[in-house]
Amino acid sequence: MKKNNNWFRRRWLDFRQGHSIYLIFLMTFANFIVIQYRLLIDRMPSIDSLIGGNIVGFAMTFIAIYVPLSIIIGYWHRKSQWRVEAEALFNENRIGATMWLFVIDLIDGKITEQEKKEMREMLLKITKGNKIPKSEKFDKDNNKEVNK
Repeated sequence: MKKNNNWFRRRWLDFRQGHSIYLIFLMTFANFIVIQYRLLIDRMPSIDSLIGGNIVGFAMTFIAIYVPLSIIIGYWHRKSQWRVEAEALFNENRIGATMWLFVIDLIDGKITEQEKKEMREMLLKITKGNKIPKSEKFDKDNNKEVNK
């Protein structure tokens, strides 16, 4: 039963990804072109004649200008904004911070064998997809696991 449930969940994920990333994107892009044609070009005969007098000419002209401009803006965004987003995610990552502090303490020789064992067990639970029990919490001052 669990295998069938995972199969269905994967298909649902595939559907949502294909729908939202690809199909809806193409539909909204085509809709955007049609709306721009109807609102701007169709009402201005002088411009309409420059692009061939139909929506196909407008779509080709629009795509020839819009796609390279989008690529340039996307490149700028990737080069500038992703650093900001990565830094923000890094600053909010408690588990990552805990692991890095553990590594630093390990290098400095401040970690006991018991702490190594506890960290290994916690990381194995995470990698196997098991939830960490609510009783296992982190000490905010030392960023170490506390069992109550």
